[in-house]
Order: sequence, then structure tokens, then C-alpha cells
Amino acid sequence: MWWVTTQKNGASALGLQRVLGLKSYETAWTWLHKLRRAMVRPERDLLAGRVEVDECYVGGLEEGLPGRLNLQKALVVIAAQEDGPGIGRIRMRQIMDASSESLMPFVRESVAPGSIIHTDGWPGYAPVAKNGYRHDVTILKGNKQTASQLMPRVHRVISLLKRWLLGTHQGAVSRKHLDYYLDEFTFRFNRRKSTSRGKLFFRLAQQAVMVDPTTYDQIVHPTAKKGKREPQPIVVT
Repeated sequence: MWWVTTQKNGASALGLQRVLGLKSYETAWTWLHKLRRAMVRPERDLLAGRVEVDECYVGGLEEGLPGRLNLQKALVVIAAQEDGPGIGRIRMRQIMDASSESLMPFVRESVAPGSIIHTDGWPGYAPVAKNGYRHDVTILKGNKQTASQLMPRVHRVISLLKRWLLGTHQGAVSRKHLDYYLDEFTFRFNRRKSTSRGKLFFRLAQQAVMVDPTTYDQIVHPTAKKGKREPQPIVVT
């Protein structure tokens, strides 16, 4: 846990295997996944104030699919709390599609009521105001400024997330486990200003003893029936 929390750019299974001299890559990979499951507290405080929300695709290129339509990439929705000109805390989650049925549960479970939700003009965000939030909409189409300029915080987080997945994990993250990698990124990002690595270690150790034990089989085949194996997941690159 100390080694994992002191790695500025995150920890890979190969790195953990090398540092601890483990013979099995599988062991290192499993340990990291056990720790990722302890990196997010269910009762954590909601984001508040003014929050930018947008989605991004994580995965390889797919040509010929318009707008938010995509078949192979993983769709991730991200909320970034404004902190003056900078970024405060974040939340993120993998979602099935960009419909309001997928987007609104994430908003309600991530942002405190009464906050200002800043989004683009995508129809999936239309119910925001009906759910107890103030809705600030920025129409991107026809605007001289780019999405990154109009919603800089959430797009900065998107850029950092993709760089982290490609850099630390070489893009070899399956969609089945993506949510736990998002938890790790969130854990690290929200504590990036901490001057003490010991506090990160303490927080992870504290949360690790509060989660239920998870076996390798449960991690690899969470929904598999006895005697059957799941199909191979699509690799996010």
C-alpha cells in the first residue's frame, strides 16, 4: 500500500511485481485490484458549487460513427468541481450510453442538490434543472471557442485520464475493470495537493479494512456461473 500510494503516476502490476520480487504477475495484478476496490468511500461528500460535467470515449479509433454513437469504446462521464480558475474534486463513472437515463443517476449521486451543473447542449442533460440543480448550458456548435476552452476543467481531467491510462497502463484496461481504474485515478487526483504521502497511505489502509474480501476469481469472473467462463473483454487502448 505504501508503494502504491507513493507512485506519482500510479502503479502498474509489472511495477509492483518487480519491486516486491513476486514470481507471479497474476498476484501483483490481483493485489492492485483489491486495493482499487478500497479507494472510494461510498459515503464520501458530494461535489458542490459549480461543477462541469461532460463525457468522453476511452478506446481505439472508430471511423464512420457520428456524434456520441460508438460500438467498441467505453463511455465515461466526468464531473469536475470548479475551484476558482482551477479544478477541485472530481467524480467519474463508466456508463452504457449518453442518454438522460444513464447521465442523471451519475449527476444525482455525485453532485449536491442546489449546485450549478455546467454542461454542453446535449439533450441527455435536459432533466438537470428538474432534479434540483441550476443548469448552465453552453452550446458548442457554431461557437468560435473550442470545448476545451468553454469547459476547461472537465476537459483537462479527460486529457489527464487518457494520458494516465496510456502511460501507466499502456492502454491495457478492460471495460470490465475500467470503473476500478477510474476509482484509482479519482483517489489520486483528489489528493494530488497533499503534502504528505503518509496521509494517502493512512487513508487507503483505513478504507482497505472496511471493504469485504475479494478473491481473484471474483475479480476476473464477477458474473460467471460455475463451470462457465466469460467472453474475453474488449481492451481499452
